[in-house]
Amino acid sequence: MKDMLLESASGFMMPFAAAEDEEVQVSLGFGQQKHPMTGEQFVHRGVDFIAHDVPLFALATGAVVGIGTDAVHDHYMIIKYGKYEVKYGHISRSFVSYGMPVYAGLQVAQSGDFLHFEVSQSGEVLDPTEFLGMVYGNIQQLDAMGIKGCYRLANMGVKVQTDYDADQDELLQMMLRWWPVYMNEIRLGSYVPPARVEQSLRNIFAQSANRNHFFETIPQIGNPLGLSSRGAPLASKVQNLLIGDFLSYMALRHQVYLSSWDDDEKKKLLSRQQPTDC
Repeated sequence: MKDMLLESASGFMMPFAAAEDEEVQVSLGFGQQKHPMTGEQFVHRGVDFIAHDVPLFALATGAVVGIGTDAVHDHYMIIKYGKYEVKYGHISRSFVSYGMPVYAGLQVAQSGDFLHFEVSQSGEVLDPTEFLGMVYGNIQQLDAMGIKGCYRLANMGVKVQTDYDADQDELLQMMLRWWPVYMNEIRLGSYVPPARVEQSLRNIFAQSANRNHFFETIPQIGNPLGLSSRGAPLASKVQNLLIGDFLSYMALRHQVYLSSWDDDEKKKLLSRQQPTDC
């Protein structure tokens, strides 16, 4: 899979909504395909989704760089998200104009009979499913951190508390800007969290498994472990560890700290870093 990274100050959104238990259907895939009308083989530059007359959304912070009509994609719209250009084809209506800035979750159009979705980077056509996989991964990472209230323990009615709740707004803006970069560095091995973080996570999950905290409710996308209210302390401990390591990364790599921290707190944070993090 091509290395992909998209930063967005407004968060992330999929191109159209679907229920958690709904399987998104593709009518025509990417690459070498048989034309549905002529039966001839051709190279399909995008993916066609079965999405009839549904709202279409901006995926991230970006700008509209094209609106028009052609013989292949009928009415279409092109939005530039960072280094990526995304074409929404076969739309029935558009709600934004050329040059307009957009943000994640803004309705930009309405689909027609289906949605043709195409992605390119510097003129190179990319597999849209890989691109959307990256976007969805970003959504899941932010959800798991409690960003924008998306992380929910299924019907538990209990707020997951962390040590950073007083800095929630500032932390949100920091994560929207830097979380994908942080995760990409971890994936590539250019940043390695301290060994104590991994060990602490292992201990938390081992103890929680022994206490039967997992799968007390039906797992959902926002709650993949099926946690109930008994699992709220578990979620708090995990979030504290992950947020703490993210803040350590920000301090070490970018010299960025929460504005509420004094010099002693900054020094204490940096002193916990392992030599392997450098």
